[in-house]
Parts: sequence; C-alpha cells; structure tokens
Amino acid sequence: LGQVSGAMAEAGMSLEKIYEKVLEVTKAMGTLGLSLSSCSVPGSKPNFQLAEDEMELGLGKELPPPLCVPVCPPHVLVPSGGARRWWHPLVTLPISTGIHGEAGVRRMKSRGVRISRALVGSFMTALEMAGVSLTLLLVDEELVGLIDAPTTAMAWPNLTPAPATTQRQEVPAPKEGPGGTPQHEATTGPEGVVVKRVLEKVCSTLLSMQDKLNELDRAAGDGDCGHTHARAARAIQDWMRARPPPSAPAHLLSSLADLLLEKMGGSSGVLYGLFLTAAAQPLLTRRDLPAWADAMDAGIEAMQRYGGAAPGDRTMLDSLWAAAQALHSLRAPGAELLPVLSKAVQSAEAAAEATKDMEAGAGRASYISSGKLLLPDPGAVAAAAVLRALLE
Repeated sequence: LGQVSGAMAEAGMSLEKIYEKVLEVTKAMGTLGLSLSSCSVPGSKPNFQLAEDEMELGLGKELPPPLCVPVCPPHVLVPSGGARRWWHPLVTLPISTGIHGEAGVRRMKSRGVRISRALVGSFMTALEMAGVSLTLLLVDEELVGLIDAPTTAMAWPNLTPAPATTQRQEVPAPKEGPGGTPQHEATTGPEGVVVKRVLEKVCSTLLSMQDKLNELDRAAGDGDCGHTHARAARAIQDWMRARPPPSAPAHLLSSLADLLLEKMGGSSGVLYGLFLTAAAQPLLTRRDLPAWADAMDAGIEAMQRYGGAAPGDRTMLDSLWAAAQALHSLRAPGAELLPVLSKAVQSAEAAAEATKDMEAGAGRASYISSGKLLLPDPGAVAAAAVLRALLE
C-alpha cells in the first residue's frame, strides 16, 4: 500500500484517486502470518505463550489471538469454502526469507497461478518476535506498474520488471540539487569555515543536553528526545568529517534536511526535515536578511501544514514561531543581523519555558492530562537551544 500510494503521489495524482486505489488494493489482497515466538511490549510480560512444538497461524500486526497449531505435521490443512490449501511449516530465521519466498512462488505456480512479481524482504519487523508472513495480491497491468515504480526507500526491493524475480535494481539517489548544482558542493573559504563552526556548536550543544531532554521527555513522551537529538548531532558530525558542508544556504539546508530525514529518526527527524526543506526555497536565489525571515516563515508553514500542530500546542513549533516573529524585523530597512537574532533567541527561550503552562494539542503529550505536564516541552527546549547555538 505504501509503495502504490507513494508511486501515485510521485506521479502527481490527486489524493482522492490515491484513496480510491488504496481501497481497491486492500480488497484485492490477503495476508497469512506465522509466528514461532511471542512478543513482549517493553517492560511487560509476553502477551501469549507457545509450547516448543507449537506455532501461531494467522498472526497479524494488530489482530485478535490467532490459531495455535502443532509444528510437527508436514503440512497444515486449512479448509476454505470447500477448497483445500496446503502451507509448509516455516523456519523463521532471518537468512531464510529467500527460501520462504521461493517456496511460496513454487507452490503457487504448481497450482496454476501466474506470479507477476515476487517481493521478499523485512517489510514488517519486531524487536524479538520470530515470524514470517505471505501476502497475495491480485494485480492488473496498472497496479504492476505502480509496484515497479522506482523508489529510494531502503527496505523496498527495486525489482527488474520480470515475472517472479527477486533481483534488485539499484536506483542511485539524486546527486544534484536545484539548478543542476551538486548538492554537496563545498566551500573551504571563510563562509565554509563559519558554517562548520556553527554546525559544530549546534552538535556539541545537543550532545550536552541529551540527559536533560530525555528527562523532560519522560514526563510527557517516551523519554528519548535527548537520544533522538544526539543521534542527529552525531550524524551531522560524521557528515562533516566525510566532506566539508556546502556554504550556499539553500544547499546547506537541503543537505541537512536529507541527512536528518535519514538519520535522526522519530517525529522530530521528519519535522526538522520538512522545516529545512521548505526553508531552503526562499534562499535559492537570495541571500539578503529578509530572505532568512522568509525562510523561517516557510519552514514553520510546512511544519504546520504537514505536522498538524499550531502555536500554543506545546511543541517545538512554539519556540520556532516566537523566533520567527522576532526575525520579521530583518525585513526593516537598515536591520542588523546579530541584534535581531539575539532577540529571536530570547523569544524562543521564553516560549519554550512557557510551554510548561500550556495544554498539549499535538504529539504524545496531548494524551496526558494537563495537570501532569509541569515541565517545558523537550522539543521546544531543543529548538531554542539550537537557535542559541547559532547565535553564539
């Protein structure tokens, strides 16, 4: 469903058409899951028990308790409307997924079914559960085309358009930025030195705040905000060690967006990626001070549109929005960067502190009673700290 809807979106189709196609595909497919072990939610006991000679047939991502059957018989017989289907017992080792896929294709062919494509991989994983699933999808030429559409999603096998094959087609990631300029074109002059110093300061700040952000996040989230921002900081450090960062503002922000979307993880990685991607657009052709105010506004607008939060919802957006209001002074004739930026940082820090008195309207904190939210939002605190590092 993700590949099909993504391919349609990439082709510019409307949301209504994508929705209709997703419903159509859902009705045309079925999945059978098998498990040889139980699953434990972190901090909890296993949610069911299996004997050594048992497996679970019909296990799904979010389904009622499946059928417990013996592993020993050579085949499992499942009646369905008078028809008979046989399923081999499956050994669920990671290296055996190819064996499972090949066995499934061979069995379907023996029943006279034509296999247009066979995709094998770790499409749905668990921390500790051993299992495997088989999904069958009735396709037409249009649907096969959408499945074959190239993608840079790491876990999705890009297939050579041929029946029943698992050969991967390598699709290189785009190497050029807007206007055909290399995305990682670096400058070692004064601008490049300043960019590197600023990024190093941001990284060291986030790493030093890891424990503090985790502590704030435990009160209203899953306690990993510090880990997430530290992971972003280390990714930026590794990136700078591999190559000098680009000094052109638009290319710098676009490169950071790609990096954080890939490496940071969590909702923060997505939101920062959206923000930086949108903020890069006003800087493609301009580098004056008003362009930076426009960039801040564009980033915030993208976060609001796709993230669903608004100022006052007790999120990182509160800090960024407060800073953006101050940065509007950059549009005034004769404006000076450092005084305006200093005011923006102070506004962001004040807004971050004020989130402790807000009722959460987005994120995990929105599930918690406002009476229990006594500390500032960790995302807002982190965003304000990044702006402080930029100023310093």
